[in-house]
Amino acid sequence: MHIIKLCVGVSSIEELAEWRAQRRAQGLGRPDGLNVHRTRMMPKKADEIIGQGSLYWVISGVIRCRQVIAGLEAATDAEGRTCCNILLEPELIRTTPYPRRPFQGWRYLLPKDAPPDLGRPGEETPPEGMAEELAQLGLI
Repeated sequence: MHIIKLCVGVSSIEELAEWRAQRRAQGLGRPDGLNVHRTRMMPKKADEIIGQGSLYWVISGVIRCRQVIAGLEAATDAEGRTCCNILLEPELIRTTPYPRRPFQGWRYLLPKDAPPDLGRPGEETPPEGMAEELAQLGLI
């Protein structure tokens, strides 16, 4: 089981990577190197997600990449409300671009509905815009 979420305020995979690097440089990262994304609700299907699932990022209306979910932590925000920290492996894995309409919060994403990774590890992949055009033409 996976999770899908909008990446608000980010227009490209490169911008997401830069934002993550800036947070680490400011000392806002975790000592174990994992990225943290805070959300309001703890997934009820946590056992099916942790260590097996990924967080698929929708950037500018298109699923463009994913990060492996290493864990889920119950947390409390600054106002005292309960929330969930999604612990993510730092690697951004590009996926075949797949259009997705806006939605609020996060949603479960079944493995059969998840877009495949774009290329294999160590393989060169087309630039983001070209990959989207190739996907629209049904070539990837």
